[in-house]
Amino acid sequence: MALILHAGNKNKNAFKALIAAEYSGVNVELVETFEMGVSNKTPEYLKMNPIGKVPVLQTPDGPIFESNAIARYVTRLKADSPLFGSSSIEYAHIEQWIDFSSLEIDANLLRWFIPRMGFAVYLPPAEEAAISALKRSLEALNLHLASNTYLVGHSVTLADIIMICNLVMGFSRILTKSFTSEFPHVERYFWTMVNQPNFQKILGEVKQTESVPPVQSAKKPLQPKEPAKPKSREEPKKEPAPPKAKEAGEEEEAPKPKAKNSLDLLPPSKMILDEWKRLYSNTKTNFREVAIKGFWDMYDPEGYSLWFCDYKYNDENTVSFVTLNKVGGFLQRMDLARKYAFGKMLVIGSEAPFKVKGLWLFRGQEIPKFVIDECYDMELYEWKKVDINNEAEKERVNQMIEDLEPFEGEALLDAKCFK
Repeated sequence: MALILHAGNKNKNAFKALIAAEYSGVNVELVETFEMGVSNKTPEYLKMNPIGKVPVLQTPDGPIFESNAIARYVTRLKADSPLFGSSSIEYAHIEQWIDFSSLEIDANLLRWFIPRMGFAVYLPPAEEAAISALKRSLEALNLHLASNTYLVGHSVTLADIIMICNLVMGFSRILTKSFTSEFPHVERYFWTMVNQPNFQKILGEVKQTESVPPVQSAKKPLQPKEPAKPKSREEPKKEPAPPKAKEAGEEEEAPKPKAKNSLDLLPPSKMILDEWKRLYSNTKTNFREVAIKGFWDMYDPEGYSLWFCDYKYNDENTVSFVTLNKVGGFLQRMDLARKYAFGKMLVIGSEAPFKVKGLWLFRGQEIPKFVIDECYDMELYEWKKVDINNEAEKERVNQMIEDLEPFEGEALLDAKCFK
């Protein structure tokens, strides 16, 4: 029995197995007549995958569902496949990037895309959170690709195949050039990979979308009609209740306006935070002359304030990746302040214990109360307002924005940006 892949010919999850098959020299037949919403609802299909998701691979030993599992199976059919790396640590890193691609890239792309297409409730705050999470993930990917051609090792692996298949949907449907230009190494990697012969054979020509799709009205599933209840002869027909009479002078209650964040009620500021964030992201050379100068040209000391923060318990920072995860978690919990803040967090030192220091720009003259109330990490830091009239403090601001190394005489283990 041949390997038969049940999926449409435009299904990005099916592409994973098909590209892996090209690299592995394995024959996988795609069901050309597959029709989403019909073929995957048949009793025969539901025997292979009880919840009807796509794709499913038929093998001589039984069906396999879940696209990453299918791609792994196809890859393993070739003994000592280079798609799984050449050592145990390379294999672990491949699995690491497969998980990252699925949980951090694909999941957040879908949280952004699916509601816009009307297949889930569209909520602007949820979309904003998905975009913020996606940007954080792409920043991490961009940093890794700054010094690596492939995700693992020096050739294509299964991690690259799965990552590109997930990114294809993003680039072709929702990630515009203005969005992806913030991640130049991701762009270089993506276009290099989709033009590899084995990728191109399956994906065809990939074009980047020119616009984010507009929000479509929700597509509601058909609801089955309830059977009519038999009428009782003794049951009198109920008359509709008459509308309640209004008291004299009574008016219908006006809809309550949506409560605004107190920071939205501050006087307008000449500093447009998004403009600074774009300048920061897009400045690749002459950073001090362009970005730092631009920051101080934009900065409005009446509408914004700058703050230094120092972690109180640096003696506990004895393991590098634990310290980095701690800072990453802090930035994740600060997401509620993204509209009103910009931050830099530095992890300092070449050996333990590592120091964590930060710089934050907040709307208003104080640290926003809702941030203090909601983000428990705030109390783990000492906070000091920057005196911009003090040249030493102002220069320290410049160095933290710039990720200057060495910083205060020590090497930087990492620098993370919240924007």
